[in-house]
Amino acid sequence: MTISKTNRLSLVEQVVSQIESLIESGEWKIGNQIPPEMDLIKQFDVSRNTLREAVRSLVYAGLLVTKQGKGTFVKSSSALGVAFQRRIQQSGILETLEVRHALEREGAQLAALRRDQEDIEQMRIHIAACRKAAEAKDRKAYEEADIQLHKSIMGSSHNDLLIDLYEHMEDSLHASIHQIAEMSSDADFHLTIHCNLVDAIIEQDVNRAIETVNEYIAQFKKSLV
Repeated sequence: MTISKTNRLSLVEQVVSQIESLIESGEWKIGNQIPPEMDLIKQFDVSRNTLREAVRSLVYAGLLVTKQGKGTFVKSSSALGVAFQRRIQQSGILETLEVRHALEREGAQLAALRRDQEDIEQMRIHIAACRKAAEAKDRKAYEEADIQLHKSIMGSSHNDLLIDLYEHMEDSLHASIHQIAEMSSDADFHLTIHCNLVDAIIEQDVNRAIETVNEYIAQFKKSLV
């Protein structure tokens, strides 16, 4: 992967762009260590200083992280995700819940319009996992199944940007679902409302899907008061 030196971008910017592409495409996966320095110098056909400056830039941006004595690893899939996560960390649970509401309402609406058979099967798998965890009174398992259910619903929207935004909220989503579960004793409501949502999406009932999201978010807000 030789970089053209006639490009208007500086060599450092070109290396940064190439590395971002490798991360975003999944060729460099989150959590994995990046290739050795000498391999990258050969791959990009640049000097050691150029490569190191590009890596430092990506570390500062939050896409890479350097661990003392271990090397450099992929931390995030995009600069947008890093910025979004930093902003969410500065927000309270009510603000996070309101953003969740906006994303999940649109996701449910699009899912009801666009879901296919594979989407239906995934939603059924996750709602079954929710039901099993609820029957076993396993709160941790229920929270995880709940998150996977919501992600499968968002995936059914077939809107890549919406899916990416929701993925970047995952840590805050975990926190908000956990906190809400801690404050609420109405587990039956949670399961029933999510079953209703899945049914609405499968039946392509757009209005019912939107109303169901509005209903459970409103209930969650009440638990915060």
